[in-house]
Amino acid sequence: MQRRAELAVEQAAKRLSRAVDAMVRIEQDGPVKRVEIVLHAPRNRDIVARGEAKFYGPAMTIAVDRLSAQVRKLRELKASGRKRRAASARKAGTGARTTAGAQG
Repeated sequence: MQRRAELAVEQAAKRLSRAVDAMVRIEQDGPVKRVEIVLHAPRNRDIVARGEAKFYGPAMTIAVDRLSAQVRKLRELKASGRKRRAASARKAGTGARTTAGAQG
């Protein structure tokens, strides 16, 4: 179980640049097993993924899937922001080529 959590966190950290650390909590509350994964990265809010099930294996799977989905969504938001900034820079004529061409 520990190795599976480590692999999931490593994969998410590769996709999310500059991940600092992660915390995996495994809890039991009566018949419900709970797995919580928290991933810390600078300039980002903490990514928290929880999974609950009757057994630890399915709870881990749910938490890993939710972590992957959150990282994927965060990467898409960053990529769309970069595209918007590049497009607005081209519109305004403030790109690197425009200023270099104007000086030379």
